[in-house]
Amino acid sequence: MTIGPNRAFRVAAFAIAAFAAFAPFPRAFVERFYSTFLYAYLQQVVTPASNLVPFALFDVVVIAVGAAWLLALMSDMRREDIRRRHGRWKRLTARVLARSIVWASVLYIAFMLLWGFNYRRVKLVEKLEIDWQPVSPDRAVSLAAAAVDRLNALHDQAHSTAWIALGSVEPSLAHGFNRAQHDLGSVILAVPARPKTTLLSPLFRLTGVEGMTDPLLETLIADSVLPMQRPFVIAHEWGHLAGFADEAEASFAGWLACVHGSAADQYSGWLFVYRQMMAAVPEQDRSELFHRLASGPVEDLRSIADRERQVSPSASRISSLVYDRYLKANRIGSGVANYDEVANLLLGVRFGPDWTPKLSRLRQPSGPYPGIPKAR
Repeated sequence: MTIGPNRAFRVAAFAIAAFAAFAPFPRAFVERFYSTFLYAYLQQVVTPASNLVPFALFDVVVIAVGAAWLLALMSDMRREDIRRRHGRWKRLTARVLARSIVWASVLYIAFMLLWGFNYRRVKLVEKLEIDWQPVSPDRAVSLAAAAVDRLNALHDQAHSTAWIALGSVEPSLAHGFNRAQHDLGSVILAVPARPKTTLLSPLFRLTGVEGMTDPLLETLIADSVLPMQRPFVIAHEWGHLAGFADEAEASFAGWLACVHGSAADQYSGWLFVYRQMMAAVPEQDRSELFHRLASGPVEDLRSIADRERQVSPSASRISSLVYDRYLKANRIGSGVANYDEVANLLLGVRFGPDWTPKLSRLRQPSGPYPGIPKAR
């Protein structure tokens, strides 16, 4: 019995996808040969290419794949209708199911090659000097107080300049992003992506999703994200572009990028830290910290809270459940709780001057930060 080329392709696609999903690749191997080599060079080609167009190529791919699947389904239905034999619905269901599995396998292989293997790289906690002793309520209060001081100091200057607009790479944030990558030990720096809106924005608004890094290595931002939130949300997604698949690590990298950006970027980053720390400080300290805020930051926080109240609770729960399963399937054991684990990094990482994280096991970059490559 011979196997035709079509069947051989289907079997091979499914087998390769299963291997990519379940094979126990060592983290050190993924770090060395994928994240810091193959992916790093691939990103420098794919993201600049996507930056050439103002719209989300991911939207085009989603529409094209969906349309192709429906056309194939219609073709199968016509074929079975012509035959008019007993059991045609069983044959139709089997054919559609087989094709869907093959298509999903091919898309999964492409996703893993383009970005997905970053889920299996060495974690930041293994690369940075971590002192878990300060991870305590007192340390959270101290960092929250620092965030309050920075927000009060930066508010007027941040609001006196234009906020980042979607559609172009903002130079100061790109500067901070490159500095953050260098400080985290990256040798080949990821190219910032143009933040774009997407046809998925209505779904983002409904579920509370603020941004997304798609498999084409684009940065998609929900159009409902408020201006003062936008720099950090963009920087978080750029953290994913830098190969930090872990949500907490992407947030940490995004915050570092904001810290080294403009006043508006810094303000956005410290808003994020304030909200993270307020969830970690003892209840009796929250009121005191809040009352130390000036009226400007308080108004911004209220605007953010108003925006979040517009999210559909049921849609948000479903979205969180689906994403939780997705993260766990990609070996992020804590699932969506991984977002909040950034507090451990913020509190535990040892910093040098100017919020420079201290590297431990990763090879130290040679010399001081060399400057900013021109954003493409």
